[in-house]
Amino acid sequence: MQTLYSASVHGIIGALIEVEVDVKRGMGQFMIVGLGDTAVQESKERVRSAIKNSGFTFPSGARITVNLAPADVRKKGPIYDLPIALGILAEQIEYKDNIIEESILLGELALDGSVRKVIGVLPAAILAREIGKKYIFLPKENLGEASMIPDITVIGIESLQEAIEYLNGQKMIDNCPKIENSFEPKRKIYTDFKEIIGQDHAKRALMIAAAGGHNLLMEGPPGSGKTLLSKALAGILPPLDIEEKIEISKIYSVSGLLSADTPIINQRPFRTIHHTASEASIIGGGRDAKPGEISLAHKGILFLDEFLEFSKRLLETLRQPLEDGKITVNRVNQSSEYPCDFSLVGAMNPCPCGFLGDPEKQCSCTRHSIDRYRSKLSGPILDRIDMYINVPRIKIEELQKSTKSNTPSSEIQKQIIQAIEIQKARHKATGIGPKRNSELSSKEIEKFGNIQESARNIAIKSVEKMNLSTRSYYRILRVARTIADLDGQKYVEDRHILEALGYRQKT
Repeated sequence: MQTLYSASVHGIIGALIEVEVDVKRGMGQFMIVGLGDTAVQESKERVRSAIKNSGFTFPSGARITVNLAPADVRKKGPIYDLPIALGILAEQIEYKDNIIEESILLGELALDGSVRKVIGVLPAAILAREIGKKYIFLPKENLGEASMIPDITVIGIESLQEAIEYLNGQKMIDNCPKIENSFEPKRKIYTDFKEIIGQDHAKRALMIAAAGGHNLLMEGPPGSGKTLLSKALAGILPPLDIEEKIEISKIYSVSGLLSADTPIINQRPFRTIHHTASEASIIGGGRDAKPGEISLAHKGILFLDEFLEFSKRLLETLRQPLEDGKITVNRVNQSSEYPCDFSLVGAMNPCPCGFLGDPEKQCSCTRHSIDRYRSKLSGPILDRIDMYINVPRIKIEELQKSTKSNTPSSEIQKQIIQAIEIQKARHKATGIGPKRNSELSSKEIEKFGNIQESARNIAIKSVEKMNLSTRSYYRILRVARTIADLDGQKYVEDRHILEALGYRQKT
């Protein structure tokens, strides 16, 4: 009997799988046990053809039993093809025992013996390092994403034959091709703030949202620039650190969204979803309980255009992930947890036609249709929106003057990074860790927010007058704290609270 090692992925966490292959004289039966899905069971035919077409003899007259252990853990996908084939061939080929014992093996086999790309390689590579394995064998197409993990040798293979040559010593592992992954981002080109005409109030709000990680809702008529502003926001977000890059890349790895061209996610995600998207595609789920858009937006922005066109049920479903920063996707006999620490940016029209309150175009909606449209904007959802801004259409005269901002996105980003460093230093000194202001609990913002008494009193009176919730009160304090950080002020003063109050929805 031959034992090899592979991996399964649960959420974004890798788990060790022992692939036990027993080949005995018998009735010519090939069995795979260990709670595998359909793709695992179909492995028998892929492995049989791959072995034959690679020039080896398949023991067709033998009883082959493959056990994927632990047997109570569900296995899915064709990722075990490679170790199963190598286990069957163990009687024909002499492997170096130390290499087999110290390796994780992953790969789908084509019928001709070539090795195809699989998903979930990055969590598997991290697992291999954590449990002390020296090597990980995987498809050459997956080489880039695993090469970002230090202290483990990654061997990218193109065929079953090549894997055997490494394992029996014909090829030296030290000479295997390597990829030097760069953590430096290939910058996407986003809209630069200096190219946006007017909208100074909206730009200021975007700057605050980026500095504190706050959720933002923009309301305005069609053509006012809401989508353009949201794309400009993506260009002023702070760079990712290495830990964040790895965590985000793990999500994209299990989703099958990494490629040879993009083996690492090294910029904050900006995910745009349409209101016709299904709940499973946004929250996560489907047959394999895959991550949804809220997880793909982890550490970045989730942009919901036409915010009120989304179903009320879906908007309500977003409430808990916004609070927790994680989501558990449940399926039959399967539960997967994914991180989803994102900033929500929404854009909405004021009414179905879009021109309610517009000085130039008359609204054609009835009062009933307006009330019905805005009813989706429930109190619980608004409670989780830190900032609300109105984005009016730019007048023709302003467009003709072309009064663009003098400050480019690169300079604004520097101010945001400085404000974030102030937050992290303050929170680390107080023992609550390097959190951003939006992540502070109600107790933490009260205790460590350095809010002047007069400023707090203004916030309390305003919340009572505006009939806002307790949750909204603490969101006002967090936004005010971010404004003070952008101003380089130790204490939250009256003016910071007053500006934060200006970003609450008035209707």
